[in-house]
Formats: sequence, C-alpha cells, structure tokens
Amino acid sequence: MCHYSILGLRSRVMHSNTVSKVFLWWDSEKRDLPWRISRDPWAILVSEFMLQQTQASRVVPKYNLFLERFPNPSLCANSNPGEVIELWSGLGYNRRAINLYRAAKTITEKHQGIVPDELSILLDLPGIGDYTARAILAFSYEQDVAVVDVNVKRVLSRLEGKTLSMKETQSTADQNLPKGEGWRWNQAMIEIGATICTARKTQCGNCPLKTTCAWSKDQTAPDPAISPKRKKLDTFEGSDRQGRGKLINALRNEPVMEKDVPQILGWTNDLDRCKRVLRKLEKDGLVVITDSRKISLPS
Repeated sequence: MCHYSILGLRSRVMHSNTVSKVFLWWDSEKRDLPWRISRDPWAILVSEFMLQQTQASRVVPKYNLFLERFPNPSLCANSNPGEVIELWSGLGYNRRAINLYRAAKTITEKHQGIVPDELSILLDLPGIGDYTARAILAFSYEQDVAVVDVNVKRVLSRLEGKTLSMKETQSTADQNLPKGEGWRWNQAMIEIGATICTARKTQCGNCPLKTTCAWSKDQTAPDPAISPKRKKLDTFEGSDRQGRGKLINALRNEPVMEKDVPQILGWTNDLDRCKRVLRKLEKDGLVVITDSRKISLPS
C-alpha cells in the first residue's frame, strides 16, 4: 500500500486510506467560495491578497466587486492606487491594496499582462511571498506544489504533536502531497484548518485526520500549534494600524490638510506619533502629500 511520510517519523505515516478520508471529507464539507471555481490566475492572485489576515466571509463581496471592475491585471494597472484602495475598503491592511496594484503594474509591464507560472518569477512580484506564489501555482495552474498557510501549519503541528517551524512545515507538506492531486489536497488541508482544526476550537470528532493526529489523542498536553516563543499580539484599539485606517477612511471622502491629522487620528497630544504614522503612510505609497501640506489618496 502506498503511503506518505510525515517528516521522517517512521512510527506514523499518512497512508493512502487517510488521504482518501481527507478527500471524502472535502467533497462533502467544503465551503462554496467563488475563487474555488476559478482557475484564472489573476482571480486567484486577487483572492489570495484579500484573504491575508481577513475572513473569507468578508472577502467574498469585495472579491466579486473587485473583479467586476478589474477582470484582468492590465485594467488594474491602468487605473490608479486610489481607486484600488477605495475598492479595498473594509478589508483592512491597505498596504495590501497598494501591493496588489503594484503587482498588476509589474505583470502588465514585464509579463504581457499574464500572471507568471514559475515560482521564482512570482516571488519577484510586489507583495507576493512563498505562500501566495505557491497558491497561484496550485490553485490556478494546478501544479503539484504544497501550499502552507497558518491553517496548514496548525494542522501539521498538531498531527506531529510538536511545534513545527515554517521550514519543517513546508517540508512535511511537500512530502505528503499526493501526486496529481495538488489542487484538491491543498484546498482540503486549508479547509480543515479553517473550519474544524481552528486556533480557538477543535472538532476532532469530525476531522478526517483524527486517527493519525498525535495531539488529538492527548489534549492535556500543550497545544503544539502554539509556539511558546510566540509574542502576544498587540491590540488593535489605539494602535498605529487603527490610526492609519482612520486617516485612509477620511481621505476616501476628500483630501485633508496635514494640520488636521492629529484630530482625525485622535492623538492631539502626541504630534510626534502623528508625524511618524503619516510618514510611514507616505513611504508605503498610501497617501500623497503636496508642497501645500494637503494629503490625499494617490491618483
């Protein structure tokens, strides 16, 4: 019987019957998401940018609207950053919108408007890291490459019963990718992590991997998906990120003068912080500041 090794652990391997269980679970339990019916590399690229740190339910309407306006990279590249930011409203992390625009420009200018199908070339595009590049190859071009996001990393760490580094996780995912089934397998593993093996709650009884999962057999042990070195996330309330979002939202209506920024941010007693946040927004290409100190979205 064929099997797939799990990171060299000889005592426990993922057999073909486990792979079959995963596929059966996927076929019956997968969510109906619009990017899963597409093989258009631009649509997949857009979805992956939008899904970074944003729930799928929030992405769906924005994804559809964005592709209605920009059905290909060239149309996006020939617009302007301000319009892309406007369509991005509600997804947070506006820098991703600028990176998406810049990626569209590069694709249009250097690749004849066609999203590349090679890992090294994809990695050269603005805002695209290893996960997004691999996702495009797997979900659009249906190449047999393993895709590792936070969901997959969590699932594989729990399967192993130990905290895996990203390098170890990628190695494990590579070893366990069923040949010729890259699209379906990657989608299934991400779906397991997103719906039943979540960060806050697990539904081990419904998991197709439960018979091979080390942690599900002893959940009195520390959760291996949580690294003891992981830093506590900063709260959003009162953060620089919240301030950046407030200013971008204000600029969606009309330009503002620099002197009004502290009031918009709510930091009238911390002018140095206001200046720092404003300069960072300018550096990231999210705002334009004229000689008259008028601030606007880029055009």
